[in-house]
Amino acid sequence: MIDSLKDKVIGVPMGGLSAEREVSMKSGRAVASALKNLGYNIREIDLTADSIKELLAVEIDVAFVALHGRFGEDGAIQGMLELLRIPYTGSSHSASAVAMNKLLSKQVMVFEGIMVTPFEALHIDEFKNSGVASLTLQLPLVVKPVNEGSSIGVSIVRCNDELFKGLEVAFEFDTTVLVEKFIKAREIQVGILNDKALGVIEIIPKNEFYDFDAKYSAEKAEHVFPAKLPEHIYNEAMELGLKAHRALGCSGGTRTDLLLGESNEMYVLEVNSLPGMTELSLLPEIAGGVGIEFPRLCEEILRSAKLNIKSAVR
Repeated sequence: MIDSLKDKVIGVPMGGLSAEREVSMKSGRAVASALKNLGYNIREIDLTADSIKELLAVEIDVAFVALHGRFGEDGAIQGMLELLRIPYTGSSHSASAVAMNKLLSKQVMVFEGIMVTPFEALHIDEFKNSGVASLTLQLPLVVKPVNEGSSIGVSIVRCNDELFKGLEVAFEFDTTVLVEKFIKAREIQVGILNDKALGVIEIIPKNEFYDFDAKYSAEKAEHVFPAKLPEHIYNEAMELGLKAHRALGCSGGTRTDLLLGESNEMYVLEVNSLPGMTELSLLPEIAGGVGIEFPRLCEEILRSAKLNIKSAVR
């Protein structure tokens, strides 16, 4: 399939129904433009609530999934593509679902012996009935929806009033909320391409943490690549990022987010199974830093497309 991809119709699903729709549109357009310039036959597919059914009728041979958030990064679109026997980029539907779910992914990593920040989960019904009585972690805390990306609905809370407000915000996006111990740390990310760690970047946000604004506004955060770390710490981060990627069964291009504590201890925050592909996105920046320019990165991800069940020939 690799040698004949330029004879195929490559669909690029983008947009979608999640809170990250606009980011996904930017990712999809950037990918589509890069692949078109390399001579691929590209069909851009803007998925909306009204157009998802149209995907069933779109004649494509391979899908480059450029969706983020729910229904795109959580295994939903992957499962549909598998039913349609259309090879696609990224992780399988099961790996995507686990990686997207912050609670499940942490539980898997704990099982695999990977250190994560101390955490608890709170369901909205429990919150309505008993407030925060079940929580045992001490302030300060980080509150986030279980199934959202791009730091949507995330709060750092330092007192009970902030905790209740943060939970109310997070519950606007999900019925289950993850509550994590806040740890003062450096934010580093590991880019991974086709089961190989590419490098480590450090993000120095001008806000309290790497929030939505910082991720998509150039002036809100400083990017340092390669991260200024001792060689052994840098290598350890590379190994840990790849270990987390493998623990969740991810594939293609991913990004593992880590916290580096004051004593150089490392915690895995999450693995992004479909990281952003915009001009400010970290995987393209890391890849570019090691000599893989954006068009080649897109092509390498495309060439890794597969059907995650038997009978991959369509």
